[in-house]
Amino acid sequence: MILDIISKKANNYELTKEELETIFMGYLNDEVKDYQMSAFLMAICINDMSDSEVFALTDIFIKSGDVLDLSFIDKIKVDKHSTGGVGDKTTLIVAPLVASLSVPVIKMSGRGLGYTGGTIDKLESIPGFVVNLSEDEIRKQALDIGIVITSQTKNLTPLDKKVYALRDVTATTNSIPLIASSIMSKKIAGNADKIVIDIKVGRGALIKTKEDAIRLSNLLIKIGTYYQKEVRTVISNMDVPLGHNIGNKLEVLEALDVLKGKEKGALYDLVVELASEMVSLGKNIDIETAKGEVIDNLSNGKALDKFLELVKYQHGNVDNLSIEAKVYNIKANKNGILNNIDALSIAKLCENLGAGRKDLNDKIDYNAGVVLRKNIGDEIKEGDILASLYTNVLDPVFNIDKTFEIS
Repeated sequence: MILDIISKKANNYELTKEELETIFMGYLNDEVKDYQMSAFLMAICINDMSDSEVFALTDIFIKSGDVLDLSFIDKIKVDKHSTGGVGDKTTLIVAPLVASLSVPVIKMSGRGLGYTGGTIDKLESIPGFVVNLSEDEIRKQALDIGIVITSQTKNLTPLDKKVYALRDVTATTNSIPLIASSIMSKKIAGNADKIVIDIKVGRGALIKTKEDAIRLSNLLIKIGTYYQKEVRTVISNMDVPLGHNIGNKLEVLEALDVLKGKEKGALYDLVVELASEMVSLGKNIDIETAKGEVIDNLSNGKALDKFLELVKYQHGNVDNLSIEAKVYNIKANKNGILNNIDALSIAKLCENLGAGRKDLNDKIDYNAGVVLRKNIGDEIKEGDILASLYTNVLDPVFNIDKTFEIS
C-alpha cells in the first residue's frame, strides 16, 4: 500500500486524503520508514501538489496533535509568522508594539536550526528569561498584559515537526505546498483568528524567487480561507541582512534600539508594515489609521514599555545586556561604493562564529554574531571597518570579497 502511494505521486497522480493520511500518519507512528518518506517527499518536490492535497495535508498535520484553547480572550487574536531570514528580529519588536495597541498577541515560537537562532533562542539570550510557560501561566499573562511569547507547551502538530526534521536533511525544504502546510497547520493549531505572514525572498531566504513568493502567498491565503481565517502576507527582501545586527543577543540589542527610536531604515520600515497589518486586522480599521497608531507607539515609548513588561513577566532582565565575546573587525581592502552585502554569506559566517546550531542539541553562543558597520550605497575607503565579528572562536575565517561587493 505504501509503495503504491509513493509510486502514484512519483507518476504525478493526485492523492486522496485517505492516501495522504495513510503515509503521513504511518510515518508519525513509525510504520513508514525514513527512506520511504524521503522518497515520497522528493516526489512531492518534483511533481508538486494540488490545492486539495495541500488542504488535506494541512488538516492531517493539525489533527496529529492538540489545538491551543484561547477562548478566554474575548478580543480578536492576531498572529504573525516569518518564513525566516538573516537578522530577522521583527517579532521582538512587532509583538510588543501590536500588544501596546490593545491587540492581544499570544505567540508560540521555535528555536532555530541552521545559521542563527530562532525567536526563542533570541529571548533566551536575555538573562533569566523563561520561555517554557505552562498553560495557566500563558492564560494569566495574556489576561494581565496582553502578550505572551513562549515555546510550544502543548503537543501542537507533532507530525509537522517530524516531517520537517526529515525535510531538513533530505533537500526537500523548498516545496511550496510543504512549506504552506507546515506554516498554516501551526498557525491554525495555535488558534489565532487572523494571521499576518512575512514571506522572505532572496539569497538569504528559503524562497529564492519573487514568483515562488507570490505562489506561496496565494496558497497561504487559500488555506486560510479554507479554515475561515483571514490571512494577509507581506513579501520582503532577503538578499541582504535585515538590520545591522545578526546573532541572538545582538539582535535583542538592535530590537531595543528600534523600540527606543534610535534606529530607522529597512528594519524599522518592515516592523511598521507588519504591525500595521496586524493592528488593522485586530481592530478592524483601515491600514493607514493602523499605521498612524503604530508609528505613534513606536515614538512615544509605549511599545518599549510593553517589551519591558513582557521581559519582566517572563523573569528576564535587560538592564545589563552586554556582549561577552572577542571582537574582530573586518576592514575594506579597496576604495569604492558598497553595492551589496550577501545575506547567505553573513548567515554562514554567523553559524561558524557560534550563533547557530547544526543539530537541535547543539549549544548556541548567545554572544556570537556580526554587526554591519556600513550600509549599501556608502562610499568606502580602504581600511574602513565593514563589520565587527563577535565570537569566542579563535581566529574566525572570513571571505571579504564574497560577502561585500565594493566597486
